Amino acid sequence: MDYRIAIGALLVECNHFGGIPTDMASFQRTQYVQGNDLLTLTDGTIGGFLNTLGQSDHQCTIIPTVAATACPGGLVLDSTYQSIKTDLLTSLSAAQSEDGLDGILLALHGSAATVSECDLEGDLLQAVRTTVGSDVPIVATLDLHAHVTQRMLDFADVLIAWETYPHADSAETGMRAAQALLDILRGILQPTMAMGIAPVLVGAINGGTAGDGPFAQTMKYAKSMESRPEVYSTSAFLVHPYLDAPEMGGGGLVITNNAPDLARQLARSVADFYWEQRFSLEPTLVAVSDAIQFGQTKDSTVVLVDTADCCGGGAAGDSIEVLPDLIALGEDVASVMPLVDSAAAEKCHAAGIGALVDLQLGHQHDRKWGVPLDVSGEVIYLSDGKFFYSGGIWDGCEGNMGPAVVLKTAGVYICISSFPTYEWCGEQYSALRIDVTRMKYIIAKNPMNYRMAFGHCCDHFIVLDTKGPTPATCKDLPYSHSHRPAFPWDDEIVEPVRVLVQNEH
Repeated sequence: MDYRIAIGALLVECNHFGGIPTDMASFQRTQYVQGNDLLTLTDGTIGGFLNTLGQSDHQCTIIPTVAATACPGGLVLDSTYQSIKTDLLTSLSAAQSEDGLDGILLALHGSAATVSECDLEGDLLQAVRTTVGSDVPIVATLDLHAHVTQRMLDFADVLIAWETYPHADSAETGMRAAQALLDILRGILQPTMAMGIAPVLVGAINGGTAGDGPFAQTMKYAKSMESRPEVYSTSAFLVHPYLDAPEMGGGGLVITNNAPDLARQLARSVADFYWEQRFSLEPTLVAVSDAIQFGQTKDSTVVLVDTADCCGGGAAGDSIEVLPDLIALGEDVASVMPLVDSAAAEKCHAAGIGALVDLQLGHQHDRKWGVPLDVSGEVIYLSDGKFFYSGGIWDGCEGNMGPAVVLKTAGVYICISSFPTYEWCGEQYSALRIDVTRMKYIIAKNPMNYRMAFGHCCDHFIVLDTKGPTPATCKDLPYSHSHRPAFPWDDEIVEPVRVLVQNEH
């Protein structure tokens, strides 16, 4: 039998508390592919889709639609979302009208939002369902930081999430999703889904899936349920806490084979387990001055983790909160930090290598979290800002910082880019010819990948207590729509867990 299967993607993580608005250019810098160009993708979730469908015993005719991926950022502009949505739905409608569709595979994130829609994926899945009707199965992949909503459950047949953080299994997740769709089409799987949610909003410092940390234990507990014959798939979620949406929380999603009561029971069990980890999920934070003083007592390199300004969580990457303390250490103490400041990058490029420049640095893109700092320094390196990722969800893909520069002031090497980019394994520093092994202090603006990126040259990692839209603790974020009670504001809650059950289309 020949299956006609449409594939597409809309993958971006958004932040309600800051960051640079996500426009069409944000997608075009990362990935905006339409039509048959999708069929050339070999990596990521789309690559996983194509790999499994290409090896199927059944002939699969692939209907490519649109693949739109962007670095995490501020809210997606309504006009940008409507444009991408229209492209996707137009392709699906044409395919459905022409020869019909047997199934749809979508690579989504689960924590995207627009200016006027805080559940982008739920809205998109509902629109896709309306376009193709109730009989076409829809299988979607999610990031494990997804905010899973009732709409997402109701308008998809299957939701399958990434299982690693740092994220390294997007292709494998795509393969599992494609297999789920094929199993539905062959009559092997009659999916019934339930999502258990515990009201826990925490940063990702203790959210790794390797080792024996609190979220790693939750993931292992959820995956252990797949040994039961009635259970098809389980996913554990550490929700992206920088959305301001109702009823947020983490927990577990369980897919059974026509066993809805069991799905509900097990989903609640995962969420209960996750709730018990809540205290371990909150990090220990250190003031900037104390962290630097600690570093001065050590002979080796120290990584200072400024997760509050994480581009990978939607921040602008333009904070200079740590910079004055680094400058104060003087010329003999080498340190390196990243900064997004397009105006400064432009001025340095105009001045040229070797030029001495006076700049107002920082907080130029997101002014809510601090004020610029007057800095004088020497331009020591210029770049077009392009680099390639060496692993993770964008393995082999090109990253684009835009015009970039290394500015040296006192002992600080400031790596200035024009656009935010996702930090994976220190590729940005390498692209700007920074030898991190020569640094006393390395500033990392991500909550997890820093160990992978700098563990080869550093034994000391300190999470800073800094301000920004992606802080290590959510205690002080100005939520207005998230429901209380919730942790970390409320330690004890009577019956904290609730369960969402998939309704029929």
